[in-house]
Amino acid sequence: MPAQTGPAIALSDVSKAFGATIALDSVSLTIAAGSFVALVGQSGSGKSTLLKMINRLVEPDHGSVTIDGAPVDGAAPHLLRRRIGYVFQSIGLFPHMNVAENIAIGLRIAGARDSDARVAELLMLVDLPGDVAARMPDQLSGGQRQRVGVARALATAPGCLLMDEPFGALDPVTRDELGRAVRALHDRLGLTTVMVTHDMAEALLLADRVLVMQAGRIVADAAPAALARGEGGPEAQALIAVPMRQADALEALKA
Repeated sequence: MPAQTGPAIALSDVSKAFGATIALDSVSLTIAAGSFVALVGQSGSGKSTLLKMINRLVEPDHGSVTIDGAPVDGAAPHLLRRRIGYVFQSIGLFPHMNVAENIAIGLRIAGARDSDARVAELLMLVDLPGDVAARMPDQLSGGQRQRVGVARALATAPGCLLMDEPFGALDPVTRDELGRAVRALHDRLGLTTVMVTHDMAEALLLADRVLVMQAGRIVADAAPAALARGEGGPEAQALIAVPMRQADALEALKA
C-alpha cells in the first residue's frame, strides 16, 4: 500500500474563453483523492485547458479550483507547482542539461543542494539505469526521454500528477509500455493522476474514471467498464466505436 494518498481536486462552475472561443463552459467536477482520471475528447474540446487550471498554467475567467479544499490561487504559482507534477506531450527537457540536471531542476529551485541520491532513486523508479544520469537528452530514445520527464515531474514528491498527452509522440509499443509503467507508479505512490489523451483505448485501459469533453463541457463521466458497455451516451460511444471496430477487425483476422 502507498504511504500516502494524493489530494482531492475540485472545480466549481469554471469557465474560460480565449477571445470569442469558449474553452470551458461552467464546468464543475470533483476528482477523488488517489484516483486516476482520464480526460478524453476531440481537439478543442477543452480538456487541456481544464488540466492546466489545476496548476494555474491557465486562470479561469469564472469559478474556482481547489486542492484538498484549499483554493489554488491562495499561494504563489511556483509554490503550488512544487506539489503538482506535470508531464508534457513534448517532454520539454532542457537540451543543454544532462539527465540528472533535468530531473533535479525542481529540487534546485526549491533550494536543495545535494540531489544526487534523489536523482538515482527517481531513475530507478522509472526503470532507467543509473548511468543515464550523465547523458544528454539527444542521446536518449523517445521513450527514455519521456521516462526522464516523468522522473522530473515526481522529483519534489508531489501528491498530484498531471499529464497532457504524455505518450502522443511515442511509437505504439513504447506508448503501451510507458502507459502501464505510469499506472504502476500511480498505484505505488498513491498519486492523484489526471491525464489528457486523444486515445480512448488508452483511457479505458489506464484510468479508473473517464471524462469525455465536448465544446467545453463534460458530456460523459463513467468508469471504463461502463463506457465499454455503451452506458456513456452518444458522444462517448462515438469515441469508443473506433477502438472497438479495430478490436473486432483484428479478431476477424484470426478466423
